[in-house]
Order: sequence, then C-alpha cells, then structure tokens
Amino acid sequence: QVQLVESGGGTVQAGGSLRLSCTASGRTFSTYVMAWFRQAPGKEREFVASISMIGGRTYYADSVKGRNTISRDNAKNTVYLQMNSLKPDDTAVYYCAAKPSLTYASNYEAYNYWGQGTQVTVSS
Repeated sequence: QVQLVESGGGTVQAGGSLRLSCTASGRTFSTYVMAWFRQAPGKEREFVASISMIGGRTYYADSVKGRNTISRDNAKNTVYLQMNSLKPDDTAVYYCAAKPSLTYASNYEAYNYWGQGTQVTVSS
C-alpha cells in the first residue's frame, strides 16, 4: 500500500496563496498519475488538477486554471499544488490521490490511493 500525506493547508484571505504538498511513502509506482481533488462542505468531491509523474503532463479544472499550478518532484515522491488568487469558493478539504496509470482521469473512482486531506479555508 502506498500512503499519501498532504500538508500545507491553512487559512488565508481572498487573493492570497497557499502551496500544498503531497508525499508518497511505501512502495511507489514506476509510472503513475497523481492528482488533487477537493471537497467543500455538503458537496461532492471535485477534481482540481493532475500530473503524470513520468512525462509531467498536467490537467486542470476550469475553475482553477490560471490560478493553480501542479508540479512534481519524483526524487522526493512529492506533488505540489501552488494556489494563487484564492477565492472563498476554493474553501474545501484538499485530497491528494494517485493511480498506477499514464492516463488522465478526473473522476475520483479512478484513483487507487488517497491522502487524509488538508483543510484550505479562504476568508472574504
């Protein structure tokens, strides 16, 4: 089992920035995709961004495109989500996820491993 641990969440004012990190421990994959999802209170889990750990291809939800940047450091088995120009609508628990595949997926069912989540709160 691969374990994913998120960090970097917190409370910021609208317009501020946060950088989330997700580090994988245990057995890692030779080729896999990692992604960020978020879930606001009372809402379904929502895709944010993904990155292939080999080729570095990225995908973003329209709601965060231009404001968020996903990146990875394979040597550290870590993926990052740089969030800028944060809005109150970005408030959610952010989850790191991974799947042993080279293909993009925006549905949470496609991902095999999940972190515990980190809270991001954006105040007005």
